[in-house]
Amino acid sequence: MSAFRPFEQLEITLESLTKGNYEHYMLKEICEQSETVVGSMRGRLDFARQQVLLGGFTPQNVRSVLHSQRLILISCGTSLNSCYAVRPVWDELLPVSVMVENASDFVDRLPRIYRNDTCVFVSQSGETADTLVALKHCRDSGALCVGLTNVVGSSVSRLTDFGCHLNAGQEVGVASTKAYTSQIVALLLIALMLSKDSVAAQERRREIITGLSELSSTITHVLAQVGPVVQEIAAELNQCHSLLVLGRGNDYATALEGALKIKELTYVHTEGINSGELKHGPLALVDEKIPVIALCSNDKHFLKSKTAIQQVHARKGRVTVITNVEGDQELQEAAARVLVVPATVDCLQCIVNVIPLQLLSYHLALLKGNNVDCPRNLAKSVTTQ
Repeated sequence: MSAFRPFEQLEITLESLTKGNYEHYMLKEICEQSETVVGSMRGRLDFARQQVLLGGFTPQNVRSVLHSQRLILISCGTSLNSCYAVRPVWDELLPVSVMVENASDFVDRLPRIYRNDTCVFVSQSGETADTLVALKHCRDSGALCVGLTNVVGSSVSRLTDFGCHLNAGQEVGVASTKAYTSQIVALLLIALMLSKDSVAAQERRREIITGLSELSSTITHVLAQVGPVVQEIAAELNQCHSLLVLGRGNDYATALEGALKIKELTYVHTEGINSGELKHGPLALVDEKIPVIALCSNDKHFLKSKTAIQQVHARKGRVTVITNVEGDQELQEAAARVLVVPATVDCLQCIVNVIPLQLLSYHLALLKGNNVDCPRNLAKSVTTQ
């Protein structure tokens, strides 16, 4: 086997490196998401034939993954949240046990990894230090290693056995937005690819593929619909010193990612919490002074999510609800404000729901006079441990 890989020419367009008509790169990248999700699917998803084709996922590689004992998704930060976002649907579609590991915690523990494990490493830059240390540990243990990155030729793409490129285009803003949504799309494509021969999964696969075909227009819709309202919410929250973001099921990853974006850009303490954990401690934080943002999508967890919102309201908490349900009287009564977003397939709702939170973090940061493209103390790629 050759020790050298073929020469690769990387193409970066001038357009991707300029702000265009936008004031900041971050706003440009938020608004580009209707296009970047299409880029992540282009040439890979045949909507007419309901087929997914990912170059690195050869029949032999697909068999190896499906014969694994465990599928372990390993990443940090926003990339970790994208793994949490797809874990429910991976659990649903695939016949293999699915785990998600925080790479920073993983390298502290260096747990046992076996030869029949498949480890998937997700990193926007492909150079995240803890993710690379975890990758070396898994390679040395003999596991099959799969990479998912936005940078061709990065360390993750070179050191893994095979993988998938995001095709999200250059992301300049330190706080990741379009790469996050493209990671979710790419991870969904992998799940669809791996489940293509599962008879039991065919109806669900068709539902997801239909949702993916409509995703770009849905994102365009939500961007046009929520912009002015989010600016009003940002003005209301500008004086807060702490913020809680609630979600469960498919909304839990969105709560984590929304909280991360707000703390990155605004420097305000923000905590993403599973709604089911409220009574295990976080409910003690709730009073009339701490704003709460609650995600409440119309899925199998809807009633439980609504109950959590009512519990916060009963303790005088001020709740802003993000939901895809219109006209729910109980939500209207419990919430200070209800922000309705378009509905889509449950496993894609996280992409729709995160956009108002991305915009909220952006507008809050502007009100505070912060540098939205380069927040203090942070770097685009974390290359040291």
